[in-house]
Amino acid sequence: MELRHIRYFLTVANELSFTKAAEELCIAQPPLSRQIHDLESELGVKLFIRSPKALKLTEEGLLFKQQAQQILALVEKSTEEVQELKNGLSGTLFLGSVEGYGPKLMSEWIRGFQKKYAHVHYNLWNGNSDDVTDRLLKGLCDLAIIAEPYNAESLEAIHIYKEPWVAMIPAGNPLAKSKDSTIELEKLSSEELILPSRNSRIDEIKSWFRNFESQPTIRCVMSHMTNAYELTEQGVGIAIFPASAAEFTDPKKVVIKEIIKPGYETSYVLVWDKNRKLSGLVETFVDYVRNL
Repeated sequence: MELRHIRYFLTVANELSFTKAAEELCIAQPPLSRQIHDLESELGVKLFIRSPKALKLTEEGLLFKQQAQQILALVEKSTEEVQELKNGLSGTLFLGSVEGYGPKLMSEWIRGFQKKYAHVHYNLWNGNSDDVTDRLLKGLCDLAIIAEPYNAESLEAIHIYKEPWVAMIPAGNPLAKSKDSTIELEKLSSEELILPSRNSRIDEIKSWFRNFESQPTIRCVMSHMTNAYELTEQGVGIAIFPASAAEFTDPKKVVIKEIIKPGYETSYVLVWDKNRKLSGLVETFVDYVRNL
């Protein structure tokens, strides 16, 4: 199997048309079809379901598409690092981040770093902490901002920021009527909640309520803050999220109140794979963050 086979496959998988894929690749359709057939023969599986009117990926095709995307990403990343050794501090930083305050921090760092190193490029990816960590350990990211806790056996970390947890309350909920900017945790114990989907985070938030007589209903879990806001606006429940969520909400539709008695904080860390040698570019970026 060669890289061109993978590139050909991904083009066909994205277009779901041999004709369109051949046009994009600037090759004739029959040779492209033969290349895909050869790839299927080598793998011993069918990657596509072919019919006169449609082309669909098989289950094996869907899995191979995911792996093929990761392979090409690693090839691109490795190429950048080799070129960096030759040309000095340049290349592309592959960065991951959770939502909340992570994107703001990352953007500020990039702005400052770009002033010092104008030839560096950036590839950014967002997800929840588990997804970002998984991507990091697969070598698809150089560095990532995640929320604690993290696996100290696999990751090195720099603590970079803390912020309190807040309740995102639908404007029509009686709890939103108070003019107080805070809400006692116990008042949420009989509510339906929307929580981040990270398993460790769900367990943590559930533990906050263990001493109360009533327990909240976990109505929905979600990976992205946009989902939390939209669900809250529709009155599905009260979302619990880091305080930076307030920057993206409409106070006429969703009211933000800091959780108190007790209050809790979430900590953000910049992490990297401790078992992988950092390139010169990545080390320079880490040092830049340390010195801020």
